[in-house]
Amino acid sequence: MAATGDRIKEIRDARGMTQDQLADKAGISKGFLSDVENNKRNISSENLLRIANVLGASVDYLLRGETRRATREEVVIPPELSEVAEELNLSYAETLELLEAHRSVIARRSVKSAKRFTAEDWKQLHRAIKNVFG
Repeated sequence: MAATGDRIKEIRDARGMTQDQLADKAGISKGFLSDVENNKRNISSENLLRIANVLGASVDYLLRGETRRATREEVVIPPELSEVAEELNLSYAETLELLEAHRSVIARRSVKSAKRFTAEDWKQLHRAIKNVFG
């Protein structure tokens, strides 16, 4: 039975990429990638997501060898949040956490004309969350 590392290597080869190229684009070391592809090391969800994004593959496929139909809604990151995430060097996971925090706050408020967050609003929310949760 193929493992995650086998599927990463399979897709990387199909894309005509070297380990050096994939490691560089995913922001990981070539040695680590080699160990993962040879099933000598486990991979964190963050690194798996990076590899999946570079390869244009689903995390589900890399982990399980199959893809499920999406049962959740598509994630749309507002341009203002994307700008702030880049400026603050937030990871994808941190960006999603900020978006979810925003949705949680809005869900508790009246649905009357929720204003669109500006880049400064996103920064203030990020600072507030950092102050509370460190």
